[in-house]
Amino acid sequence: MKKGIIEGIRPLWTGLRECFDVEGSPIPCQGSGQDPEFSLQRMWPPNRFIVKGDVVLDELTGLSWTRDANIFGFPATWSEAISYIHDMNRNGAFGYRDWRLPNRREMRSLLDLGEKRPSLPKGHPFLNVFNGWYWTSTTFSGFTNYAWWVHLEGARMFYGRKDQYAIFWPVRGEDKGVLLATGQTRCYDAKGKEIDCAGSGQDGEYRLGHWIEEGRFETLDRHVVLDRLTGLLWTKSADLANGPVRWDEALRVVKEMNSSDTTDETPWRLPTINELESLVHCDYSFPALPPWHPFEHIQEVYWSSTTSIYETDWAWALYLGKGATGVGKKDVARFWVWAVR
Repeated sequence: MKKGIIEGIRPLWTGLRECFDVEGSPIPCQGSGQDPEFSLQRMWPPNRFIVKGDVVLDELTGLSWTRDANIFGFPATWSEAISYIHDMNRNGAFGYRDWRLPNRREMRSLLDLGEKRPSLPKGHPFLNVFNGWYWTSTTFSGFTNYAWWVHLEGARMFYGRKDQYAIFWPVRGEDKGVLLATGQTRCYDAKGKEIDCAGSGQDGEYRLGHWIEEGRFETLDRHVVLDRLTGLLWTKSADLANGPVRWDEALRVVKEMNSSDTTDETPWRLPTINELESLVHCDYSFPALPPWHPFEHIQEVYWSSTTSIYETDWAWALYLGKGATGVGKKDVARFWVWAVR
């Protein structure tokens, strides 16, 4: 793992370009407090993907992917996916011997939350993309016979039992210093038993990306915490509305914080789903934070400022207990409020 604040935050951009109200109707972004109002300046570079025969280089991250997004041809178990990639390396597939199953943050780096079916950047060069679940090399620490997978139809991330079937997409190379590691340091077999990471092909073996373990979170005062990995500032309290609220109420709570806070020109805002996900430490669950975190009043699920383009009357949320990313209906008071700047 590399240490230090990631160089730039473009990979935290979600790709969402439009703003929507609670009913799902488009509205102007200015003054909305939503994801695109604050994040369009972080847009990905043009001509992001470069095709090199059967391999595609992602210029944003420096990672290379097989151009065929379903190279195996049909769904496989988690162990079968890792075994097939071992065979690719033995055979020097496409001229390389360092293919691997992507970890959950490498897999999510491909997602464009402004697109659906699949949730990949418009004009991408990949072939045979499957609008279903894709395996990652990251085990779910809560139940270690499960691994994280990503659904490319609408970009949800949850976990599936390792003996279930999904598609897999090989990746190779190290990123340009813009991706976070997952924090996972342990490896597990398909039944959930801990094993030696050496030669496992799992996230815990490679530990790729930027990371800070102890000392990552620095309490600046009694109300603010600096994440030294991303450079983002979070409220120390992770329950700003004293209970679950609707999505529009979550946006209002944060806007009212700014009207009463004259100490900083940088406004508080409801975080994007990628900013929320950046908090997750994949060696832990319930909550998916390291036990030495300084935050107070941690809750199960948090609203993001990112609308789901799949159904625009829904918004993205982080299920912090597990570390999953899902959605919630905007007009239902189910999720909690946390603020970032």
